[in-house]
Amino acid sequence: METFRARSGPFMDQYYYHPDDFESIAADALRGVGLLPSAPEPIRVDRFIEKAFDIVPRYETLPAGLLGFTGFGPQGAEEIVVSEELSEGGGRTAERRINSTLAHEVGHVLLHGRLFTLQLRTGIGSLMEEVDLDAANKTILCRDDNANARRYDGRWWEYQANQMIGTLLLPRPLVMKAIDHLITFRGQLGIGILESDRRDEAVQSLAEAFDVNPMVAQIRVEQIHPESEGRQLTL
Repeated sequence: METFRARSGPFMDQYYYHPDDFESIAADALRGVGLLPSAPEPIRVDRFIEKAFDIVPRYETLPAGLLGFTGFGPQGAEEIVVSEELSEGGGRTAERRINSTLAHEVGHVLLHGRLFTLQLRTGIGSLMEEVDLDAANKTILCRDDNANARRYDGRWWEYQANQMIGTLLLPRPLVMKAIDHLITFRGQLGIGILESDRRDEAVQSLAEAFDVNPMVAQIRVEQIHPESEGRQLTL
């Protein structure tokens, strides 16, 4: 992780995480509270929040478009709240949406907690400049329009929290175990490749094994086995 002086936005400093940082932060956090499985299975993100942060997530009626928020105090995260609307309709899809949102909020705590609490101690100042941060209530507000993990629109803290959804709910070593039977080894070095005609099967396998929405699984497949890797070996 690297720190830069922010030129704009709500924070005095800006964090930059390398892709491997997200992987190690998530794995270390899960391992630290004994919730990193040895085999592919759903991650109990709600239980992780209770054990790691001593917080029980709450479900409340929130304004339209607001998926949830994380509240901070001088000592760190104090509350995580998720919109009750995410559970509408019930069933597996609703539970998966809630888990993805909780994982996003965990990302804020793990990646930005120190930055946020430091700014609270030293004066909120520029926090009022961004609609995604409620200075009066010391919260990071997470909305529908910043929930797309593939898009970067300048709100780097939201983009980074989105990266934690996949690394937390689908830890890389477990993903590789789950789709090992779909990997083809090519080239003189025997590099493992996920062929294009097996990608949909891989997404479905991960969605079922880790109980996540297919979109989350699809993004994770692309992160670990980008489509370009197969093309590079044929050049």
